[in-house]
This record gives sequence, C-alpha cells and structure tokens, in this order.
Amino acid sequence: MQTQIVQQGRGIRAMKVGLSAILVAVLSACVNYAGIHSDKQMAQPQQFQTTQSLPAESGHWPAADWADQFGDAQLKALIDEALKGSPTIAQARARIAAAQAYTETAKASTMPSVNADYSLKREQFSGTALVPPPYGGSWQTENSGLLSASYDLDLWGKNREALKASISDLQATEADAEVVKLTLTTTIARTYNQLARLYVLRDIAQQEVERRQDIDRITAGRIATGLDTEVERKTAQANLATARSTVSALDGSILTTRYQLAALMGEGPDRGLTIARPTLGVGDEVRLPDNLPADLVSRRPDIVAARWRVDSITHEVKEAKAEFYPDINLSAAIGLDAFGFGRFLTAASRTASAGPAIHLPIFDAGALRAQLKGRYADFDSAVATYNQTLITALSDVATQLAQIHSSDAQLADAQAAQQAARQADDLAITQYKGGLTNQLTVLNADMNALQADQSVANLLMNRRDQQIALASALGGGYVDTSSDATHTAASAATSNPVVAAR
Repeated sequence: MQTQIVQQGRGIRAMKVGLSAILVAVLSACVNYAGIHSDKQMAQPQQFQTTQSLPAESGHWPAADWADQFGDAQLKALIDEALKGSPTIAQARARIAAAQAYTETAKASTMPSVNADYSLKREQFSGTALVPPPYGGSWQTENSGLLSASYDLDLWGKNREALKASISDLQATEADAEVVKLTLTTTIARTYNQLARLYVLRDIAQQEVERRQDIDRITAGRIATGLDTEVERKTAQANLATARSTVSALDGSILTTRYQLAALMGEGPDRGLTIARPTLGVGDEVRLPDNLPADLVSRRPDIVAARWRVDSITHEVKEAKAEFYPDINLSAAIGLDAFGFGRFLTAASRTASAGPAIHLPIFDAGALRAQLKGRYADFDSAVATYNQTLITALSDVATQLAQIHSSDAQLADAQAAQQAARQADDLAITQYKGGLTNQLTVLNADMNALQADQSVANLLMNRRDQQIALASALGGGYVDTSSDATHTAASAATSNPVVAAR
C-alpha cells in the first residue's frame, strides 16, 4: 500500500513537471516585452543650484488669502465673485467630475459583474434543419431567462493598475483645477493693479493739463508785454491739447480695463462699470521661505499635477505589461429556456453553465510591444514635462525676486530724480513769469518733471505687480492635500520612477 502511494506521488510530481515544462514552452513562444524599458528619471529640486538666487530668508509661504495683504476689500470681493461665477472655474470642475467618473469605471472592472437577461421571440423553425418534428416546420414561442456572473481574476494586476492610474489622473486633474484657480486670481489681481496704475497716470496727466494751462496763461501775459510772440502762444496751446488728449486716452484705457475685469469674473461688461477706483496698499515685506526648492514641489499645483501624471503613466506601463500574460475570467450562468409559457417555470427548462475562460496572446504582429513602447514614450514625455515644470517654477521665483530687488533699487534714484525735476520745473515757471527765461526752457523742465512722475508711478506699480507674481510663483497658498496613503504610494513611485516603470 505504501509503495502504491509513493508511486502515485511520483506520478503527480511528474505530471506537475510536465505541465510546468509545457507552460514554460508556451510562454516562451508567446509575445514578450524583452528590451523595452526607460532610463528617464524625475529631477529632484536639490540637484539644482539655488542657494544664491533663492536664499533662505525665514519668510512665510503665501496664504490662500494672499491678496488681502494689499488692504483693498474690493479686490478680495472681485476674486471671490470670480471663483464663484467664472466659466473657467466651471470648466475645471467639470474636468474633475469626468475624471471621477473614469475612476469609478476603472474600479468597477476590479469587481465581479452580474447580469440578468430575458428574451421572448416568436420563430418558425425549419423542418429540414437541426430542430426535429414536431417543432421543426412549426411556429413556436421561445422564452429565455438567464442570470450570469463573471469575474476577472486579474492575476497580473492589469485592472488594479488601471484603477491606480485613474486615481492618479484624478489627483492630477484636481491639481490642474488649482492651477486654473491660481491663474485666475493672479490675473484678476494684476489687472486690478493695472487699473490702479492707469488711475495714477491719469492723475499725473491731469496735473500736466493744469501746468500747461498755467504756461498758456503766462505766455498770453508775456505776449501783451512784448516778451513772447504768437509762436509761443500756439506752441503752448498745442501742448495743452496734447495733454488733454493723454487724459482722454487714459480714460479709455480705464474703461477697457474695467471690462476686462468683468470678463474675468464671468460677468457682462456693465459689471465693470461698477468697479470703484482701487485703493491698493504696499503689501507685506518680501522674504523667501526656508527650504524653498524642496518644499516648492508640494506648493506649486502645476508641479503636483505633473508629478501625478508621471505616477499615472507608471501604472499604465504596468498595465500594458500585464497584457502579455494570460487572462483568466471565471463565469457562471443559470436560467430557464423553453418553448411556450406552460413549461417555462419547470425544472426541465433549467439551464446552467460555469467555467473559466483563458486568453493568452501568442502572435499579434507586434501590437502589444508597440502599445508598451507607446506607454514608455508617454512616460518619458511626462518625466520631461515634470522636470521642465520644476525648472520653470524655480526660475519664476528667482526672476520675480530679482525684479522686486531691481525695482526697489531703481525706486530710490527715481524718487530723487522726481524731486529734483519738480524743483527745476517750479523754478523754470517762476523765471518764465519774471521774464528771465524762455518758453523752451520751461517746456523742457516740464517734460522732465512729467517723465519723472510717470517713472516713479510705474516703478511703484511694477513692484506691486511683481509682488503679486511672486505670490503666484510660490503657489498662491496651495498645499498638496492628497490622502496620506495615495501620496505615499505616489512618492515611492516618483522618487525612483524608472524602477517603478520597468
């Protein structure tokens, strides 16, 4: 008896060895992905030299309400209104909803499916075919009801990887929505600052009109005393008309800028007519936060979106690789099938089936390999996009900081020049009244004073515009709030994505 058991054991082992050999032979003859891989890697912020251009200054990251630093309640109200009514925000929300639907679809593929079918048909069967008499050659009513279930075992994780890819796509889409939000709020703030600039330039232009009126009056008096001629009078009148034209041009620019703000808020142009003159302040002190390059990757929504897309395509690569392995699908069905109604609900009409279905790609003319190559090409592109996004982000921060420092340095000299030009203009007019100088000297001094006033105004507005742009470059208060588990998985994949993708 023991000898018989030993012999049976040897037979089973021999059968297993034989089946294994057959399986290995079959798999070796099947399509495979040998030689297809990627050597691309995601850049790390620490690998870029930023210590001089982005110094640690113990500053703070911008908050979500970063625009409040300028102390203008109207700007805050405009931004809030835009976030509620702008079509661009609605588009971003729709894209998130679509990504959520795709994720739910991918999740459904990892679960069993159950279906119920019923059919009723009236059919005349052939008397010379498969159906014998008495049914052959007669009309019959066939009732058929079937309850079926199927489940893909997903031994190689194809469906699971598709689900992970869709989740990462959803995370990327949500980060994209934050990019849209940040872009919109930044554009509104900068356009609002442009409106403030136009108002200040209009004030300067109006002051210039008043000065040119004074020159015209002085010239008229000098003509009466024989010190000037009609040439100087016409010159003064021409300059006065030019100054008034500048005011009109600025009024037109103010109006169009209001219309632009209304469009950004998702409203009609009449909404822009109700926008009052801005009352923007200087804003907070500009200091960069510590550990900026490393922390920026979770503070900039465009970097976060790019990172999630690398993670998504990493899973798509794994999904494409799973296509090379056998698919095993379990299915079962039970139902009733009968001619007529009387026997439909009887035990004799019962039908049932169950069993596995196996699909193994053996020859596909290179379709699966081409598909995998495409996924790797997408992976390389996503990695390159991430790296470029990171480089651009670091450059944005450094550029805005450099421009702010440059504006600060220019402003001191521009204000000194403005004071000197204004004193020279006042002195020239005094001398012109007293007959000690000519009109050309006055006009030159006046033009210098006008340019100095405009230069200071533009520097102040540029500096605030750069400060707004810096807050945007630092993420505008965004922080990646992905779930810890998903975020950890994504970080593990993206910290060495080549290993994950292979």
